[in-house]
Amino acid sequence: MADREDLTRFGVAFPTPLIAQFDQYIEEQGYKNRSEAFRDLVRKTLLQPSALQSEQDVAGTIVMVYDHHVSDLPVRLMELQHEAHHDIISNMHVHLNHDQCLEVIAVRGNLGRLRHLHQQIQVQKGVLYAELSVTYVDELNKLASSQAHGQGHSHDDEGIHNQDQLKPEAQ
Repeated sequence: MADREDLTRFGVAFPTPLIAQFDQYIEEQGYKNRSEAFRDLVRKTLLQPSALQSEQDVAGTIVMVYDHHVSDLPVRLMELQHEAHHDIISNMHVHLNHDQCLEVIAVRGNLGRLRHLHQQIQVQKGVLYAELSVTYVDELNKLASSQAHGQGHSHDDEGIHNQDQLKPEAQ
């Protein structure tokens, strides 16, 4: 949390019905006050991929739902991921029902490349939904992360928690 002298106060006018909805949201989400909720909403808005510069390094996810029965779609999606292997940290595949699969791809890299990968995925016939969600990866975040994880966690050169990596069992 920022020190008090780092905070700037300003007034915001809301229509009465909107502030009532906002107050209900604050209560449901467990915020202590409007300021905390408002700060989080602003941060979320500023992290929308459209608000960031293409050359920025980011980390995030590409979430997609697709019909795995569409001819060659699973193979094409796998090929796209192999082509972007340098930006993909991990992925998770879930069978939603007989026809649909959910895939979550953890990504880290240049936003322009990630936008391009997302676009290539979303235009595939049979992809029902695809969304790119990102956050900054900058020097301040790296510093904060290294301080927060300084106790008991180590990172490799890519910033991945070594304790989270799968290790083959000794034979």
